Amino acid sequence: MSRACEITGKKHQTGHNVSHSNIKTKRRFMVNLNSVTLFSESLKRKFRFRIASSTLRTIDKHGGLDQYLDKTSSRLLTDKALKIKKQIDKIVSHKAN
Repeated sequence: MSRACEITGKKHQTGHNVSHSNIKTKRRFMVNLNSVTLFSESLKRKFRFRIASSTLRTIDKHGGLDQYLDKTSSRLLTDKALKIKKQIDKIVSHKAN
């Protein structure tokens, strides 16, 4: 299982450990991933994700999974999130007609 957010695709960053004598060695700054279950109100269904803590805070800020996916650009989402977004858009447009 890769260490990447399943909604935003956020991955590790690289940098250096810098010693007192200014010797630099490579290191990785890992993403803070959490396993969560998010509920979609439109689809009346739960989804399991491994997402970054920053993504979880943003989802809470927007008011839930449906609102977050609606407001987020499709090019910023992973394939799994895009699939859910399309299902939600289909349900919402069907209810509007």
